[in-house]
Amino acid sequence: MKGELEAVSCQLRNTHYHFNNMMLFYVFTLLLLSNIAASRSIINSLPGFDGSLPFVLETGYIGVGELEAVQLFYYFIESERSPEDDPLVLWLTGGPGCSALSGLVYEIGPLAVDYAKSSGGGQPVFALNPYSWTKIANVIFVDAPVGTGFSYSTTLEGYDVSDTLSAAQTCEFLRKWLVDHPEFLKNPLYVAGDSYSGIVAPIIVQKISEGNEVGHQPKMNLKGYVLGNPYTDDEIDTNSIVPFAHLKALISDELYESFMKNCKGEYLNPDQSNASLHWKNIYWTNSGTFM
Repeated sequence: MKGELEAVSCQLRNTHYHFNNMMLFYVFTLLLLSNIAASRSIINSLPGFDGSLPFVLETGYIGVGELEAVQLFYYFIESERSPEDDPLVLWLTGGPGCSALSGLVYEIGPLAVDYAKSSGGGQPVFALNPYSWTKIANVIFVDAPVGTGFSYSTTLEGYDVSDTLSAAQTCEFLRKWLVDHPEFLKNPLYVAGDSYSGIVAPIIVQKISEGNEVGHQPKMNLKGYVLGNPYTDDEIDTNSIVPFAHLKALISDELYESFMKNCKGEYLNPDQSNASLHWKNIYWTNSGTFM
């Protein structure tokens, strides 16, 4: 049974990887034809979607850092309700290094992969996502850190980036984006993300807040941040799995009590002489969720 589950899990990961690569190829081809590398453009159609897009999609690059050697790519989608009034959300996909396209078509964006029509290994087919955040918010999907998706550096040194440097670059990106889009300066601003963004997003929020306090312009109308399934700390996150699984009735009271007795709350580096072998199976089965 375990081998079957692992095989299914591997097949799903490979399918997701294949669709992601195919989408990146088709979108990149469209961007080249649109000649947006030096500016920003409105995209009216996409490969795999029948007809014109029923929402406003803007793509472009913004240079950050010394001599703007780092070029961060973004997708911006206006709110389908009231762009001038609805919140502005900066969305960060996890990884680190997962393309923003993943967040756009697999998570909160207005498009979703229609798997029933995308079989056979060909071009992915898109359908509209009725639960998209863009129904009520303006969303910027940014490829960060540099090297993610279509973001690139003109120097090799530009790819040597830490979490704190990436956060500083993303904050600079957002400030410059708002200079180019002053009509959104008054909109309530939220920084959002999932997975590994739990590390970077709070740093960005802190930098925005500190910048507002010292008078950096333009002032950002920061209202808060949103994290989904965030990675925050390796030890804390891992040691929380067992209590969380017990709270959600995913493991029995008997198994939970055995964990508490033998591991004493230490599941990341348990005492091998006492640790239950059941925990090893659970940990390695779920370790992929931290990526």
